[in-house]
Amino acid sequence: VGESGCGKSTTAYAILGLEPVTSGNISFAGRDITALDRSARRALAGEMQIVFQDPSAALDPKMRIADSIAEPLAIAGASRAEQRRRVAELLDRVGLAASHGARTPDALSGGQRQRVVVARALALSPKLVILDEPVSALDVSIRSQILNLLMQLQRELELAYLFISHDLSVVRHIADEAIVMYLGTAVEKGPIDELFRSPRHPYTQALLSAIPL
Repeated sequence: VGESGCGKSTTAYAILGLEPVTSGNISFAGRDITALDRSARRALAGEMQIVFQDPSAALDPKMRIADSIAEPLAIAGASRAEQRRRVAELLDRVGLAASHGARTPDALSGGQRQRVVVARALALSPKLVILDEPVSALDVSIRSQILNLLMQLQRELELAYLFISHDLSVVRHIADEAIVMYLGTAVEKGPIDELFRSPRHPYTQALLSAIPL
């Protein structure tokens, strides 16, 4: 959690290998992944997926929803039959009907598009899903639905989430632990309840004081 420009998304992209790591290292599932070559990074890709902030920008406007969800499966070499089976399963899991698969993104609401992006992120059964402000572009009435879906999926699929947000009230709803970032540095971290109960860093205190009652 932290303000815009503090380095939250850059951290996520470094974990995914989309940004170079200038110092330090990144460990995932017990091994250092900082300097993987292209083939090793590709093999790891199925274990890490990301859900971006804007579902409209994350989907090809000309591609059918079913094809968008099936794309990572096709890249991984799944058969057409396996792709169809998995797409139907994923649409159901995120609360969409099979008929949604034949539509294009412009025929869906913002909340439905974000469900599609979540389904696509789950296609390869990842261990870690990075959620980069996944509800900030949605109407307030839809946010709680998507958050509840994410928590349900986490329980059912035993997923690990890295949830990025500037909104501590949302973070409190979904997170077990939190890292507060300020000007490119992690200034505080700990269990979410402890962070709310006794914040130590002045920036964390300022974030908490800004939460609407």
